[in-house]
Order: sequence, then C-alpha cells, then structure tokens
Amino acid sequence: MLKWAGLGLAFVLALSAPAYSQGRGRDEGQRGNGRSWGGGGGYIPPQGPPAHAQDQQRGQEQQRVPQQQQQRVPQQQQRVQEQHGRNEDQRGFRDMQGHPDAPHVHNNGEWVGHEYRRDDDRFRMERPFEHGRFTLGFGPSHVFHIEGGNRERFWFNGAYFGVAPFDFPYVADWNWYGDPIVNYDDPDHPGWYLAYNARTGTYVHVQFLG
Repeated sequence: MLKWAGLGLAFVLALSAPAYSQGRGRDEGQRGNGRSWGGGGGYIPPQGPPAHAQDQQRGQEQQRVPQQQQQRVPQQQQRVQEQHGRNEDQRGFRDMQGHPDAPHVHNNGEWVGHEYRRDDDRFRMERPFEHGRFTLGFGPSHVFHIEGGNRERFWFNGAYFGVAPFDFPYVADWNWYGDPIVNYDDPDHPGWYLAYNARTGTYVHVQFLG
C-alpha cells in the first residue's frame, strides 16, 4: 500500500514541475519587462542596433518631454561618474541591477550604450575602411573565437581588429584566447564595427586592421 502511495506522489510531482517552471519563467520575464541581460548565457543579438537617422526627429520628441524628466538622466549619469571616478568623456551603462557597467545588449535586442551622435569626434576617420572591409560575415550565424592579441590588436580567422581607445575599459575581462565574437556594422559611424562578446554579453567599437 505504501509503495502505491509513493508512486502516486511521484507522479503528481512530475506533472506539476513543468507547470511551475513555466510559471516561474513567465514571472521572471514580466519582472524584467523584456529587458533582461543575456550576459553569460551565450545570447547573441539577431541584428545590430538601428541607425540614428531620425536624430532630428528624436530631438523634437525630447523637447516634448517634461523638463524634470529630461534632467533626470544627466543627474543619474553624474552620480555614476562620481561613484566610479570617471571623467566627463566616460559614462555609466549599468541601467539595471545586475547588468554590467559596459555597453551591453538586452534579450529584447536593445543595444544599451549605442547613443553616440553621428558627428562625435571620437569616431571621425580621415580614411574610413583604410584597410578594407570585413567580409567574413555578420550576425548570429557567424560566431568567431579570438585567437590571440590584446585590446590594441586581436585576431580571428586571419582578420585583425583594434578596439577603440575610448572603449578600452570595457574589455578588461575579455579573454583574448577564446572568447566568442560576433561582428555587426556600426550604422552611424563609417569605418567602425561593433564586436559583441557572447560570453560577457558586452560589445565595443572596433576598427578592421586587415
């Protein structure tokens, strides 16, 4: 009798476990509002960030936002800068608890930190694509693994890249001998690419060196 009772209890628990997992997943997704960070889980964005072609339109929309709300973001950035001892050229990217303080991508495809203006002097090149263009493929179907180097010059599959100097702080935890990298075009700054690290969930601006 006890044997049959134990089997019945095990059967009930087996049926309830999937339902609990599904409910828990829904709850976690709702709490994150679709903005969970994919770092460490191998998440790869399906596509790169959108171009800022509507800069003028976006500026007009910001004018309609209450002044108090507009001031909130600069105040938050100032607190982050004071906390980390950054200068005015550096900014904070930790938009939610547990997210990295580096440019990263949410699971909903939002590229946090890709807000530089097209005319930002840091991206200006006298000769964009001086060393040619990267042609080995972009997006999630083309995952490469770093084969060596450092932030100034790293490579994979015979292609060489250099990280933008203003992004140096964000590659301190990159593994230059094995990290999975996926490249995307930078739609706003000719001559630059976005190298996404699928292990860390972060990305930086890179220049193709040939």
